[in-house]
Amino acid sequence: MSLNEIQEKVKTFLMEELEIDEDKIAGDARLKEDMGIDSLEVVDVVVLVEEEFGFKMKPEDFKTLLTLDQFCQFIAERVG
Repeated sequence: MSLNEIQEKVKTFLMEELEIDEDKIAGDARLKEDMGIDSLEVVDVVVLVEEEFGFKMKPEDFKTLLTLDQFCQFIAERVG
């Protein structure tokens, strides 16, 4: 799966499941500060990543992932 495909899937579930406005979803957007993903939504994202990409992610992983680009790269490294 390409990085672009991952980015599109992530963008889609952020808009549909977390109801984040499309204009807030950009590669350099910060997950917490710019997109407003709070600790409860992190749990939702963990579940969505497992459903969409087939690997288990821990909520603690978000401590090092600051931007959407970092998040998508994290996924890309695990799905090959």
